Amino acid sequence: MRPEEKKTAGCALVERLITEPPLILGSGSPRRARILRELGIEPIVDPPGIPEDAMDGEGPEEHVARLAREKALSVSRRHATGTVVAADTIVLLEGRILGKPAGPPDAVRLLRMLRGRRHDVFTGVSVARCSDGTVEAGVERTRVAMRDLTDEEIGLYVEGGEPLDKAGAYGIQDCGAAVVSAVDGCFYNVVGLPVVLLCELLGRLSTEPR
Repeated sequence: MRPEEKKTAGCALVERLITEPPLILGSGSPRRARILRELGIEPIVDPPGIPEDAMDGEGPEEHVARLAREKALSVSRRHATGTVVAADTIVLLEGRILGKPAGPPDAVRLLRMLRGRRHDVFTGVSVARCSDGTVEAGVERTRVAMRDLTDEEIGLYVEGGEPLDKAGAYGIQDCGAAVVSAVDGCFYNVVGLPVVLLCELLGRLSTEPR
C-alpha cells in the first residue's frame, strides 16, 4: 500500500463515525486541533470560553467529565448542525490538581513538584450532536513519570515558553518529549485528546436515535 493510500484509509476510519458533520472542536488548544488534522479531519474551531474552576468536593474524574460536557453543550447551542468535540485535561499529583501555570515562576514551581515523580493525567471528553443536543462522555486516565530534571533544565524548558499553556506546566510532544521518562496508558491523553476514547464516543453517538 502506498503512503497516500494508507492515509486515506485512516481518514475514512474516523470520518465514518461523524454521522452529523461538520466536526466542531470546542477548544482553543492547538494540540487538539493538530491531533484531529493528523487523523485527516479539518475541524471548525470554536472555543467555549467557560470557567474551568473545580467545584468543592469534586474529584478529578468528576471535574474533567463535567467541564467537557459543559463545553460541548455550550458550543453545540451555537450551531444548527454538526458534531462538537470538547475536552478538559488535568494533572493530578498525590490528590492535588495541578492546572495551567499563572506565569514562568509558577511553571518552575510546578515542574519542581513533578520532577522525578509519577502522577496521573485525566482527560474528560464529550461529543455532542448539535441538531438535538445528544451527548456522550467519558474519561481517560494515564500514569506518567517525569524525568528528574535539574533546576537548570527546568529553567531552560520554561524559558522556551512551551509549558505556559499546559496543565502541570509540561507537554509530552515537541520539546516536552525530553521531560517525560515513561507513560503507562494512552499517549494522546497526555497530549490532550485520547483518540481511542474519542472514536468510542463518536460511535456511541452515531447509534443514539435522533
